[in-house]
Amino acid sequence: IFSIVVFGSIVNEGYVNRDGQDPELLCIFNGNESACSYGIAVGIIAFFGCIFFLVLDLYFQQISSVRDRRRAVLLDLGFSGSLSFLWFVAFCFLANQWQRTTMSRGAWQGADAARAAITFSFFSIIVWVALALKALQRYRLGTDMSLFATEQLAADAGVPYPGYPGGSGVESTDTYQSPPFTDTLEPNPKGYQVPAY
Repeated sequence: IFSIVVFGSIVNEGYVNRDGQDPELLCIFNGNESACSYGIAVGIIAFFGCIFFLVLDLYFQQISSVRDRRRAVLLDLGFSGSLSFLWFVAFCFLANQWQRTTMSRGAWQGADAARAAITFSFFSIIVWVALALKALQRYRLGTDMSLFATEQLAADAGVPYPGYPGGSGVESTDTYQSPPFTDTLEPNPKGYQVPAY
């Protein structure tokens, strides 16, 4: 959601006229087109990355290969870590350019959008660092079998397994039973000829 706020506010109100007469639109962040483009790009990458990893998390339990699970977690860890860095750069870059902006009539119109983009880029740093830490925690779990069976996590661990139901005829006092097929097998059964090669 933070990424939508950042790139949405820059796209909607991040380009203004320098003065009321000039039809040319300039970036509100000190007229630096790179600042607006960078904020929009990081916001869009973060938005689509969130959608991808949301779908990956939905299907994570259906990935049976430990190697594929490990790759998915490493991809999540790398993506979250890199976006933490990209949002940090975006926050510093946008805040620096906003500080250098001379306040003209056009800049006053988009000032709230610029402040919102800077604020939510800062909050995005915190969110993506938290996501990177969660991915690191998931990576450290490794091949823990609880990742494979979530339905068994809800069971109470203090309750022992139920015994085999009585009265089914399975109980026996014999300690050894003879095998079910006691006939000796003939080396060549009747009607079958061993082929000679």
